[in-house]
Amino acid sequence: MKILVVDDSRVMRQIVIRTLRQAGFGGHDIVEAEHGLEGLSVVRAESPDLVLSDWNMPEMTGIEFLDALRAGGSTVPFGFVTSEGSEDMRARATASGALFLIAKPFTPEAFEEVLSAVLVR
Repeated sequence: MKILVVDDSRVMRQIVIRTLRQAGFGGHDIVEAEHGLEGLSVVRAESPDLVLSDWNMPEMTGIEFLDALRAGGSTVPFGFVTSEGSEDMRARATASGALFLIAKPFTPEAFEEVLSAVLVR
């Protein structure tokens, strides 16, 4: 399985990747992007099986990224890993086709629980 991690913070991308490994997803191929615009290119080039994206990023936000993917016909499973998790954001994410929203700070157990529910490893 190939997982795309999109976050404008290199440190946060590394934390997400480490947490994925701790949650039992360490054997997967992980690719990275710094923002949604770069994420679109990576999705086209790499065909990931899952996208984990931050919400607030320069160039293209996570929700704009998700909307652009869906508008282009992509059905790749998509979830947010973000510091904001208001009910309005969750509703907007779901309406755009996100499968989940994991709020920061997060734990390996949170990743394991959510990803096991939406993925077949």
